[in-house]
Amino acid sequence: MTLISNFMSKTDRTLLVVDGSSFLYRAYHGLPDLRSPTGAPTGALYGILNMLKRLRQMVPTAHAVCVFDAKGKTFRDDWYPEYKANRPSMPDDLALQIPVIEEAVRALGWPVVSISGVEADDVIGTLSVQATREGWATVMATGDKDLTQLVNDHVLWFNTMSDDVLDAVGVTEKFGVPPNRIVDYLTLVGDTVDNVPGVEKVGPKTAVKWLAEYDSLDNIVAHADQVGGKVGENLRKALDWLPMARQLVTVKCDLELDGDLGHIGAVHMGKEDKVALHRIYEQAGFKGWLKALVAEMAVSAPELEMGETASLFDQSAVAPSVAETTIAAGTAAMAFAADDGEPAEIVPFEVKYTIVNTHSALSKMYTALCAAPLVAFDSETTSLSPFAARVVGLSFAIDAESGWYIPLAHEGMQSIDQLPLDIVLRTMKSWFEDDGAKKIGQNLKYDTHVLANHGIALRGIAHDTLLQSYVLDSHAKHALDAIAARYLHVSSLSYEDLCGKGAAQIPFAQVEIERAAKYAAEDAALCLGVHAVMHPKICADAGLKAVYEMIELPTSDVLFTIERAGVLIDADELRHQSNGLGQQLLNLETQAHELAGQPFNLNSPKQIGEIFFEKLGMPVVKKTAKGAPSTDEDVLQKLAEDYPLPKAMLEYRSLSKLKSTYTDKLPLMIEPSTGRVHTHYAQTVAVTGRLSSTDPNLQNIPVRTEQGRKIRTAFIAPAGSVIMSADYSQIELRILAHLSQDPGLLSAFSNNEDVHQRTAAQIFGVELKDVSFDQRRMAKMINFGLIYGMSAFGLANNLDISRTAAQSYMDSYFMQYPAVLQFMETTKQSARENGYVSTHFGRRLYLSDINNRNQGKRQGAERAAINAPMQGTSADLIKLAMIAVRSALTEWGLKSKLIMQVHDELVFEVPNDEVERMTALIPECMAGVADLAVPLVAEVGVGENWELAH
Repeated sequence: MTLISNFMSKTDRTLLVVDGSSFLYRAYHGLPDLRSPTGAPTGALYGILNMLKRLRQMVPTAHAVCVFDAKGKTFRDDWYPEYKANRPSMPDDLALQIPVIEEAVRALGWPVVSISGVEADDVIGTLSVQATREGWATVMATGDKDLTQLVNDHVLWFNTMSDDVLDAVGVTEKFGVPPNRIVDYLTLVGDTVDNVPGVEKVGPKTAVKWLAEYDSLDNIVAHADQVGGKVGENLRKALDWLPMARQLVTVKCDLELDGDLGHIGAVHMGKEDKVALHRIYEQAGFKGWLKALVAEMAVSAPELEMGETASLFDQSAVAPSVAETTIAAGTAAMAFAADDGEPAEIVPFEVKYTIVNTHSALSKMYTALCAAPLVAFDSETTSLSPFAARVVGLSFAIDAESGWYIPLAHEGMQSIDQLPLDIVLRTMKSWFEDDGAKKIGQNLKYDTHVLANHGIALRGIAHDTLLQSYVLDSHAKHALDAIAARYLHVSSLSYEDLCGKGAAQIPFAQVEIERAAKYAAEDAALCLGVHAVMHPKICADAGLKAVYEMIELPTSDVLFTIERAGVLIDADELRHQSNGLGQQLLNLETQAHELAGQPFNLNSPKQIGEIFFEKLGMPVVKKTAKGAPSTDEDVLQKLAEDYPLPKAMLEYRSLSKLKSTYTDKLPLMIEPSTGRVHTHYAQTVAVTGRLSSTDPNLQNIPVRTEQGRKIRTAFIAPAGSVIMSADYSQIELRILAHLSQDPGLLSAFSNNEDVHQRTAAQIFGVELKDVSFDQRRMAKMINFGLIYGMSAFGLANNLDISRTAAQSYMDSYFMQYPAVLQFMETTKQSARENGYVSTHFGRRLYLSDINNRNQGKRQGAERAAINAPMQGTSADLIKLAMIAVRSALTEWGLKSKLIMQVHDELVFEVPNDEVERMTALIPECMAGVADLAVPLVAEVGVGENWELAH
C-alpha cells in the first residue's frame, strides 16, 4: 500500500469514498454461504464490514463516506430504456441483508449516502471533483473500472478485494489509455454489465490501437471512413449510437449535494455505536468480533446494559450445514469454523526448535524419538525430483509445539557446525527402517524416495497429513500451510520466505541454518498439530476411516514401488517415430499454407484467426474472454465439418503435441542411474480419487489414433520378460448397476450379456442378433453419456441427430432401466441436502455449486453428482486392486513388477516363466477386491510391448 501512503503524504486532507454497491455483490458471491445462528444469510454483511474495518487502517483519515445505489430507476434509464436490462434481479439472500448492512455500516461510524434517481458512481464522481476543487485528495475504494475515468493527480482508485491501487500511470498501464480517455475507451468496447453496446467486434486491443492512432473518440469518428476492414464497417454503422453510449458511460460529476455533502470538511466519521454493533454481531453469529467488542465495552463503559433486542434477520431462513473452509476477506485470510461459525483470524505459528549439531544432542534426540508413540518427520533436500533429491537436513517432532532440526549439507559461510551426513544417516537408519517406530509426515512418499536414494528403506508410516486432508476435503488445498490455516488457524513460514522466488530463488542448502531450522521444525510440529484435529474427524466416520486406512495409506506405498520400478523405453524407436512425425508436420504445414492461400504461423492464434475469419470468412463459433474469435480445439472440430483447413490444423496440432510431449521428450527423461522413465503419481489432485501422472504424464497417451497407439510400442520389457496389461471391463457401467440396483442392468451383467447390444435392442426395437454395428455404437454412447449426466442436447450433438430423436432415445433408455433414472434423481437430491455424494466405499465428493443460484453452475454440479459416485468408486476399486496385486506378488514370491497405472488399467513387467501364473492371478485379484451386486471382470493381454499387450 506504498502508493496510498505516498499519495496521502502530499496533503493533510484526504477524503475516502467507498463504493458500497460495488462491494455488495463481490462480498456476496466471494464468500461462502455464511449464516447466522438462526440460519439467515450473513456473507455480504461480513464481507462489507471486514472491508470497512480494513479500510480504516489502510486509509487513515477521519473524513470518509460509504455510498450505495438507491432503489429505482435513474436518469440513464430515461435516456436508454435498455440500460442494465440484462442484469438479474438482486438475489433474495442478498436483498435480505441490505437493511442490516446499512445499519451496521452506520453503527461503525460511517456516513451512508444513497440518493434517489442517480447511481453511486455519480455521487462518487461529484464528491471527488468537489474535493479536488476544495484542495482535498480523494481515495475511491471500488471495484468498478468505470470510475478510473475520475483518476488524476488528486484522485486514486483502490480495489480492496484485489489490493490494486491505480494512479494515472497505473490506469494507463492497466487499460492502455490514460484516465481522460477511459470514457472514449468504454464507448468503443461497450459495457456488457450495464448493457451498453459498443462497436461490434471492437475489443480492448482495437480500442487502444485506435485511440493511440487518433488520440480521441471524436477524432476516430471524424476519420471513420479511413478505418478499413470489417471493424471499420462496424464503426461506421455505430456512428449514430456512439454519442448515447458515451453519455451512458460518463460519470456525472455535477450533482447538487445537500447538507454535509455540500462541504467536504463536514463529511467525517462518527463514533461507533457499540450497543448496536453488539446486537448485530450477536445476532449474526460473528463471535470473534463480538468477543473483542465486549472486551472494549467492559473497559470503556462497563455500566452499559444490552437489554432485549428485536432480531435483525428473517427467522424463517434455514441454516445449511457449513463445511469447514477458508475464505478470503480482502488479503487477510480468515478461517470459518464449522463448529460455531466464528471467523477466526490467522495468526503466526510459533515453534521452539533445537538445532542438532553435536553427537550428544543427536543421541539425546534419538532416545526421545525411540520412546515417542508417534514422530513427525520431514526432509529438506536439494531437489523436488524424487530421484534427484539428496538430503540437506532432517527435522523431527514429538509434539505440536517444538521440533529438532539436523543440518547436514548446508553450503556457504555458515556460523553453525554440521554433523557428517553419512554418520547421521547410519545412526538413524535403524529407526527409519523400524516398522514399530510409528511415523507421520506430509507426503511421506516423497521422503521415502529421498531416503531410498541414500540406501534407507523407510518403514513404519502410520499417518500422512497430505492424505488426511485429501480424504476430509478432496476439493481443498492440501499443502501443509493451507491445512494449518484451515484447521489450526495459523500461518507458517513458506519455502519462498526462505529461498525467494523465480530466478532469484536460492537452493535450500544455501539457507542460513538458524532460519532453516525454524522452518523445518515448524513443518514437523505442524504435522502433529493438524493430525490431532483431522484424524479424529476421519475416525468419526466409518466410510472416511476405511478410505484413509484401507485405500489411501496403502496405495501411497504401492505408488512408491511403481515409481521406483520405472518403465523401460525404447529410445531409438521414439527417435525414429519423431523423425516420421516431423516429416508429416512439414507436409501438413505445406498443405495448410496452400489451403490458406498464403504462408502463416500454424501456432499463432492471431494469424489463424485473421485467415479463418477475415480472409476466408468462416463463421465465428465462439469468442475468447477478451472478445476475440476463438480458434481452440472445439472451434476447429466444429469448423472442420465444413472446411478443409481447420481439419488439417487439427491433425497438425495432434501430431505436434505427440512429437513434443512424447517422442521428443520421453528419451530425454530416462533416468541415467536406472535406464528407465520414472513418472510421478499424484494421489491428491483429482477430487474423484483418481490418480494423475506427471513428469512425464503416462496416463494421457492417445489410444484412439494410430500415431498415439504407436507410441505405446516404445514401452517395452527387458529381455526374458513381457508386458502384461489388465483392465476392468465396463467398470463404470457395472458400478452403475450396483449403485442403482436396476434389474435390467443387474441381469445383463450377471448373465454376461453385451450391455451395449442389449440397450440397442431395446431402444431400436430389434432382436439382439439383429443389432447393427452403428446401433451398438449409439447405444454405447447413450450408456456412457448418461453416466456423465449428458442431456438430450449433448446426446444430439454427439450422435449428430435431432434433439427430438435424442430425447426419444433417452426416454426409451429409462423405460428399459427405470431404476437408473430413480438413482440419478435420488443422488442429486442427496447432494443438494448434504453438499456431497459418496462412493461405494465412503469417499466423499463435495459439490460446492450444487445449490448455486447460477443455473449453469448448478446443472454442472448435478451432472458431477451423478458421475462422481461411479468414477470415484472406480478409482477406489483400481487402488484396491493395486494393493491386492502387490500383496499377492509378495505372498507368492513372484518377480513380476507393477510398473504403471492408467485409470482402469494396470501394466506389469512379467518374466516369461511367470506369464501363465500371472495371467490367472491378476484377474483373480482384481475381481476379488469388492463384493458388488454384479461380478467384476478383469481382462488380461500380453505382448512384447505395451501396445501389443493392451
